Amino acid sequence: MQLTLERVTKKVGAHTWLYEQSIAPKSGAVTVLLGATQAGKTSLMRLMAGLDTPSTGRVLVDGKDVTGTPVRERNVAMVYQQFINYPSLKVFDNIASPLKLRGESNIDARVKALADKLHIGMFLGRLPAELSGGQQQRVALARALAKNAPLMLLDEPLVNLDYKLREGLREELTQLFATGDSTVIYATTEPGEALLLGGYTAVMDAGELLQYGPTAEVFHAPQSLRVARAFSDPPMNLLAGTAAAGRVQLAGGPALALALPDSVSGTVTVGLRASALNVDAGEGDIALPGKVELAEISGSDTFVHVETAVGELVAQLTGVHRFELGASITLYFSASQAYVFDASEKLALAPAWRKGA
Repeated sequence: MQLTLERVTKKVGAHTWLYEQSIAPKSGAVTVLLGATQAGKTSLMRLMAGLDTPSTGRVLVDGKDVTGTPVRERNVAMVYQQFINYPSLKVFDNIASPLKLRGESNIDARVKALADKLHIGMFLGRLPAELSGGQQQRVALARALAKNAPLMLLDEPLVNLDYKLREGLREELTQLFATGDSTVIYATTEPGEALLLGGYTAVMDAGELLQYGPTAEVFHAPQSLRVARAFSDPPMNLLAGTAAAGRVQLAGGPALALALPDSVSGTVTVGLRASALNVDAGEGDIALPGKVELAEISGSDTFVHVETAVGELVAQLTGVHRFELGASITLYFSASQAYVFDASEKLALAPAWRKGA
């Protein structure tokens, strides 16, 4: 199916929840709605599902206007932050419920196949209350998958699970989505989750749809400073600068030779992802001396906060490293890894990247 939202808005009283926006998620693919809390992700999903009606604009399915059609008359599967299962039904019957409603045959085999995919086959005879939170969420996911709806909406389905469960389920969901033919809309606050799921990403902020496109393209070429802030974890390092004659002078720091468009001059913002900063110098790298303010180890990476003449920077270093607080340190980066945003906060220059890489 092809879902299309045309110039939809949502207002509640004097408050605007969604500003005018249009989006046509890629059919048969995963579209991630990425944004902080209250960005408008859930409000947009409710319009897609038919749980709410837009204040203005239209919702189309395969070209047919379904704006006023309630959710019970649409073929939609939904999974929420809080796993929702039938407490009096055993796991098998929870998963089988949409199959039984449609009067389908071979239910036993289909339920067992889905349960095995989600590693809950051994729990089919238990009640949901006898399972852990992660297992209950797997049951809810299996029931949604059993519905085999052409549109599947997942509203931060992993947010209430612990770290290890989230990591495991993310990988499993990526594989499940890759083998299905449903259009999947997946809401998250985490940039890393968007990158892992791939497909397409719509970046949202304060009720606005800022950018939509292939995930890698949106990540590597954010159209504005707002998108760059939203689609970066840890946050992108942002430095004040002044552009003139193909160079950017960082406030309090060195000048960068960059191939800027002739139209870009005056005040600019230079963005550096944490992964672009190193403690080892490469050929032609720019040096930024400073002092260690904080060092955090997260998984197999070390995040070092460094106070420099151009401001506090965060470097993401692969591996586990030890740094003394207050110790002198020099960070290095290549000018080719710099983003530049003009005075209107629009993207003026992005690091080169290869589509499909």
